[in-house]
Amino acid sequence: MQRLNYHHLHYFWAVAKQGNLTRAAEQLHVSQSALSTQIRQLEDELGQDLFERRGRLLELTEAGRIALDYADQIFSRGEELLATLRSGRDSQRQVLRIGAQATLSRNFQQGFLQPLLQRDDIHLVLHSAGLDELLQRLATHSLDLVLSNRPVRSEPERSWRCQRIARQQVSLIGQAGPRAATFRFPEDMEGLVFILPSPDSEVRVSFDLLCAGLDLHYKVLAEVDDMAMLRLLARSARAAAVVPRVVVRDELRSGQLTEYCTLPGVYEDFYAIGIRRQYQHPLLRELLKRSAPEVLESE
Repeated sequence: MQRLNYHHLHYFWAVAKQGNLTRAAEQLHVSQSALSTQIRQLEDELGQDLFERRGRLLELTEAGRIALDYADQIFSRGEELLATLRSGRDSQRQVLRIGAQATLSRNFQQGFLQPLLQRDDIHLVLHSAGLDELLQRLATHSLDLVLSNRPVRSEPERSWRCQRIARQQVSLIGQAGPRAATFRFPEDMEGLVFILPSPDSEVRVSFDLLCAGLDLHYKVLAEVDDMAMLRLLARSARAAAVVPRVVVRDELRSGQLTEYCTLPGVYEDFYAIGIRRQYQHPLLRELLKRSAPEVLESE
């Protein structure tokens, strides 16, 4: 029976973690040529290329990403073996790497991940950044999935898989008070001061089109591209926030904020972006099969 050479696997693991052959060779105290030879032997053994060269950079192939997942588990299990023998406890955890657009609602992210948060057999790695950076990490198999409020289309060099997992009508949200009980749309829009998403967001574009169609003019207190900041301002300022309910879900439930109205034709869409792979992470199937209300209303 053919056996995996764990010495070769350890060298691969070091290079994948460093992302650089020179640094990995220095860390392992071997020459670059010896390290390259060990990795080629592992690739021959597995029958798959594990790295692609892009200029001076080494990027993991899909097979390399899978091999890295196994290597992470194998070498972490070695560490756990010591802890198990000392403490008598054992654990086996799956790693899932999720990237989220930096401006995306934290409540939405929590709702999406909710089925995994009570499990002790899962290690979540969450990364927040701009969409371009997240897509690059996804393309190099450093992430398993990206969450965004913007869709992406497949490109000749990247076969993205973009799935809309939820859509929510955007609301006009403000502090509780008499205005909420008697609010009339669109008549009472005149004279309000607004907290708005940034002009380049899909929600803002739809809101501006709605106001133009109704010949409504508004005053702006703040334009915010980060949903966490928009949520904070909605709680503290005497202004009406244009925002999906999920962003201020907790404040609506507690009565700290109230919904004046929903805005016709204005929606926030939430997307899960992956890359077409032969092997999909098993945990993603569980997350992606949930309905929109399950994601948006999770506590």
